[in-house]
Amino acid sequence: MGFFVEAHRFFGVCLLSFLWNDIREKTMNISVFVSGGGTNLQALIDYERSVPSCPYKIVSVVADTKSAFALERARNAGIPTDICSPFSVMGAERAKSATKDEKRVAVSDAAMEAAKARGADAIVLAGWLTVLSGRIIDEFSGRIVNLHPALLPKFGGVGMWGHHVHEAVLAAGEKESGCTVHLVDAGCDTGRILVQKKVPVVEGDTPDSLYARIAPFEHEAMVEGVCALAGILGK
Repeated sequence: MGFFVEAHRFFGVCLLSFLWNDIREKTMNISVFVSGGGTNLQALIDYERSVPSCPYKIVSVVADTKSAFALERARNAGIPTDICSPFSVMGAERAKSATKDEKRVAVSDAAMEAAKARGADAIVLAGWLTVLSGRIIDEFSGRIVNLHPALLPKFGGVGMWGHHVHEAVLAAGEKESGCTVHLVDAGCDTGRILVQKKVPVVEGDTPDSLYARIAPFEHEAMVEGVCALAGILGK
């Protein structure tokens, strides 16, 4: 009788191990790149913590400035962090004399290496302001998502970020705006659209009031977009 009990336990442990490995294989490890407050990062953290079937795991948060409050959010959640600012990756002297483009490439490439070192399958740009280098776009092709505060393909491209987008939307007399989560490619805001959320533009709107209306939907779109990417990658 004892033999059968031990055999039952053994096979039970094997089954649990198999199921756990299967779950891990289907979970997409993500590195979240940030530059600011990290409200969209917080939305991703909250979803991962509250939904057992969440298809992603945040393995690291990378910031291009040490002052990003998003780093505090990550630390509070026990998520490893990496700072890839021009000074931290190039050294003070070199950073002082480097061109803007040299700093951009150095930061982008260092951030990529940091994500790879943490075992990231994909990268999520959640308010990341450094323009990515060609190297990271090539190495993580089809595995980088970005959130843009407008309904692409409108109001995308160089210079279209933050309040600049909302100002342009209002100046154009648009009746609606919103946000878009899309894959990142070699263009600027030209990648495949994964999720869009729409909100009305109302009379008397300012860039601040329009942003305030869009912000809650950005959090939803970010989570949905990352989950959509996990589906695309078969995770």
